[in-house]
Amino acid sequence: MGVVIPIEDRLPGKPSIEPLVELVQADMKRVNQLILSKAGSDVSMIPEVANHLISSGGKRLRPMLTLAASQMCGYSGEGHVVLATAVEFMHTATLLHDDVVDESDMRRGRPAARKLWGNQASVLVGDFLLGQAFRMMVDVGVMECLSILSDAAAIIAEGEVMQLAAAKNMNTSEADYLAVIRAKTAALFSAAAEVGPVLSQRPRDEQAALKTFGINLGFAFQLVDDALDYGGSSAALGKNVGDDFREGKITLPVLLAYGRGTEDDRAFWRRCLQDGAIGADDLGAAIGRLSRARAIEDTIERAAHYGGLAKDALGAFRDGPHKRALTEVVDFCIARVN
Repeated sequence: MGVVIPIEDRLPGKPSIEPLVELVQADMKRVNQLILSKAGSDVSMIPEVANHLISSGGKRLRPMLTLAASQMCGYSGEGHVVLATAVEFMHTATLLHDDVVDESDMRRGRPAARKLWGNQASVLVGDFLLGQAFRMMVDVGVMECLSILSDAAAIIAEGEVMQLAAAKNMNTSEADYLAVIRAKTAALFSAAAEVGPVLSQRPRDEQAALKTFGINLGFAFQLVDDALDYGGSSAALGKNVGDDFREGKITLPVLLAYGRGTEDDRAFWRRCLQDGAIGADDLGAAIGRLSRARAIEDTIERAAHYGGLAKDALGAFRDGPHKRALTEVVDFCIARVN
């Protein structure tokens, strides 16, 4: 089964992921082959469940960051392909686990694995993929890379628990929510970028720069996802629009609207998200309240702020195709709302 990376036609003046895709295309072909190989098992349900999600699309942004960072730092071995595959397996495992925790029905426009094989199979196959990811890290044999990625795995799990604790809690602070984003999303972006210069044995300042790039790109990426849930498309989001709302997730747009709203607004958010009493027209009503509070626009502005920090971090590197492609990836992630 092949892995398809959908690329939209590039419009003049519109940021695109295509320059990054072109730079890492040869290595990504090897990553995709390794993904399919390492997802194999004599237990037939494992490749069935894993390949259902792996082959469902997605831009493979995180492993591409590992490849691009390694290439930009002059790496010439094979380890970056293996680590990029490990990064993708970590991400896929979190998606399988997330859909169980969130009771999601769809993922990337298809039925979630849990709907086809059940919650138990989804969790266990996610665990299998995490195990394979750690096997591959060990195979590369660079202890610092293993440390970075294993730390990220632990932080992501902490983020999942933090998000579970914050779900349906309208007393969640903005600082608490940003801590969830740092753990759930930014940690893997950061690790994916940082292992490139570490593997290449580049100076500490370059390692720190790409770590900072990844963290801030992760923040920007997630905040745009938060905005898209209330005004994007399923294709851009990778799941159904309104899922966060229906699942009672407290995201930044909601926090901003809740804090700026009237008592009637706050009662609406408590009823829908805290109590779970959501009517057929409430998603539209939620979008209207978000609009009046400028919550979506301000969330996108925050994303752009983090995007600026990500691009600033690349100042540690000389100009070149990889630096330009990574810079454009930041703009692409933010431009998904347009």
